[in-house]
Amino acid sequence: MTDNDTDHRPLTLLGLGDMGTALARTWLAAGHPLTVWNRTPAKAGALAAEGAAVAATPAAAVAANTLVVLCLLDDTSIGSVLEGIDLTGKDLVNLTTGTAAEGRARAAWAEERGARFVDAGIMATPTMIGAPEAGGYVFYSGSRALFDTHRTTLEVPADARYVGEDPGHAALHDVALLSAMYGLFAGISHAYALIEGEDIAPKDLAPLLSEWLGAMGFFVGNAAERLTSRDFTTGVVSSLAMQVAASGTLLRTAADQGVSPELLVPYLDLMRERLDADPAAHGAEDTVGALTLLRRRTAPGR
Repeated sequence: MTDNDTDHRPLTLLGLGDMGTALARTWLAAGHPLTVWNRTPAKAGALAAEGAAVAATPAAAVAANTLVVLCLLDDTSIGSVLEGIDLTGKDLVNLTTGTAAEGRARAAWAEERGARFVDAGIMATPTMIGAPEAGGYVFYSGSRALFDTHRTTLEVPADARYVGEDPGHAALHDVALLSAMYGLFAGISHAYALIEGEDIAPKDLAPLLSEWLGAMGFFVGNAAERLTSRDFTTGVVSSLAMQVAASGTLLRTAADQGVSPELLVPYLDLMRERLDADPAAHGAEDTVGALTLLRRRTAPGR
């Protein structure tokens, strides 16, 4: 077996937590020769029984193959695990969760050591790895040449989606989607809290919530179009002024039900700030205009 065998390319995996173990098992099941290393050697035992070669040190694991996949605790762990190891000619694929800034810095770090680098953001749980029907996938960004070389191998655990040469973009896509997810979870949590103690079963509210949130999915595309065009007024159905006025009902209901509004207040406050800044200019806008305050507030001058 050689690196030129694209159907069963050999690779090294550093890190055998829940995600790393799921990745390892998927590559082994697909027939890829796999070398693994983990800080706690006992975690590699089961994989050895399944055909993995267990390296005694990170250096030995890295030396075994050109393709080296990292699935460690955090970015700091990468630096400590690979400290002093010759990375010349290696292809590093970083599946460790991190930020865009860390991805960019780590790409420069790898290049200085003679390695190609791709960062990644995993949009899946360990149980979704190796299960195409589950819908999981992985964002990749950085060296296009590296990604193209190993794409067949990288697509074994989950669908691979390349999002650009900027090494930070995979992590940025990952966090953007997760941030939207948590915002959705916050709204759902608030909705269920409102009916606690009422003669309304959560299981009866559930299909109504799903249906309503699905109908509101248009906001995703609408926001993208408005943020691109910077036109926040054309075709507005429910204006910012109307939304701010209606928000009082949400807060009064929460108070009546004994529910903290803390999951809703930040977004409601953002809309009110946008309106109060210039009611005449912003009152007829779509609520998307309020989002422009976020970058101005956190990144002055940009």
